[in-house]
Amino acid sequence: MGRRKRSSVARRRHVPGDEPPDEAGPDEAAVFLSEMLADLVRMARRHRLDVLTYLLSMAQLEAEEHVRLRSRGRLS
Repeated sequence: MGRRKRSSVARRRHVPGDEPPDEAGPDEAAVFLSEMLADLVRMARRHRLDVLTYLLSMAQLEAEEHVRLRSRGRLS
């Protein structure tokens, strides 16, 4: 059997600023994920992928909640 070709997503080249720095902690990761998930939600919604839109939206809300709670804790 032949091997499957990689999708265009898998072949995507690394773009500087596309990933959080290696030394980033969980708070920075949550901010990064929230931003990336927002893009993915828009894409899923545009293509009418309803279940995927819902799941990605839930993940985005979770990341935003983490950021919000950590920010509030630092202000106290």
